[in-house]
Amino acid sequence: MSTPSARPDKHDHRTLGEQSWAVHGGNRPDHTTGAIRTPIVMANSYLLPDDPTSLDDADPDLLVYTRESGANQLGLQAKLAAMENGEAAAVFGTGMAALHAAFFTLIGPGDHAIVSNVVYGRSQGLFDTLLPAKMGVEVDFVDITDLAAVRAAVRPTTRLVHAETIANPDLRVPDIAALATIAHTAGARLTVDSTFTPPPLARPLSLGADLVIHSLTKYINGHGDAMGGAVIGSRELIDAVKTGALHHIGGAIAPFNAWLIMRGSVTLPLRLRQHCDNASAIAGFLHDDHRVAHVAYPGLPGDPQHARAAAQFSGGYGGVVSFALAGSHEDRVRFVNDLRLITSAVSLGHDETLIAYEQYTGVKAHAFAAPFREHGLIRLAVGLESADDLIADLDAALTATYGRPAATHS
Repeated sequence: MSTPSARPDKHDHRTLGEQSWAVHGGNRPDHTTGAIRTPIVMANSYLLPDDPTSLDDADPDLLVYTRESGANQLGLQAKLAAMENGEAAAVFGTGMAALHAAFFTLIGPGDHAIVSNVVYGRSQGLFDTLLPAKMGVEVDFVDITDLAAVRAAVRPTTRLVHAETIANPDLRVPDIAALATIAHTAGARLTVDSTFTPPPLARPLSLGADLVIHSLTKYINGHGDAMGGAVIGSRELIDAVKTGALHHIGGAIAPFNAWLIMRGSVTLPLRLRQHCDNASAIAGFLHDDHRVAHVAYPGLPGDPQHARAAAQFSGGYGGVVSFALAGSHEDRVRFVNDLRLITSAVSLGHDETLIAYEQYTGVKAHAFAAPFREHGLIRLAVGLESADDLIADLDAALTATYGRPAATHS
């Protein structure tokens, strides 16, 4: 009896287009039943070989125990690695588990990290609280779009630079290739959270990043019904992520969630087009409406992030639009509550459009543009509905609070 192993994909992603690979990549037909889709393998353990001592414990993809590797995880990892032009991928139960695993692998006590001063809140929490307190990591938060500031923050102990392709939530866009040069010149690694720009929109590894991280919960799943995270990069680094953080700390993805995300990823290229087209139309509407104090969307030609976004992204500028409304806090709350099609909820990349209004204080608020500091920030995670319907919903809610538009911006 031999150890079960992952069957190679019959399709080579290098010979297939984006949509074909999205459909076929990572799928392993079941030879027991003849099912053409990989079934959900709800097993904790896998059959050992006749001689269990012959197992190669150094192989992180060995099918022995599902916390470390499972049939559904292997298929998802194969698809994600190919989609990002990486050698290998590791999947986790959440995006935060994936981020923690990447940082845990690359930095340790006494090391220094440079991190974007606008970054997902839970990522910021890792760097301003947990990693310094628990691991002795030193951190500088800088405007990641200011390359001079990034260079000035480099120390002899710098081992990590971390950015997001589109920063959550103010949508600034860093120069990934330039950050990679700065990091590598300093002997550091560059990690990039590309959740807002899954393939084919962006591929940070191709721009010099060492690891790219995704919250699979968002666009790659696309249906708002499963959580997951992924770290993608060279086989050497991913093996270190698996044999370290995954094996010894846990954070494994459940087989059912891996299966759901694999199912959702099939339509990713198609969905991204709709997300981006809708977001572009809505950003244009908001920009031209005098009732809106400020709009951030890298797809707008006049947006300060547009040039960098155009140079790095392919096929669109993402599905998130952030904006600010003047008036009182109560006005903004009323606006959100008057929406009928758009749902007030966190997350993004779902089939339905979600909106979240926040007021920021303290150090993070100072990093934002003045309108966001003054009026708070409304993040619109645009879904797959009709753009006309979404714009009508926004217009009706604006009218209920601010009245009919009297003019448009020039």
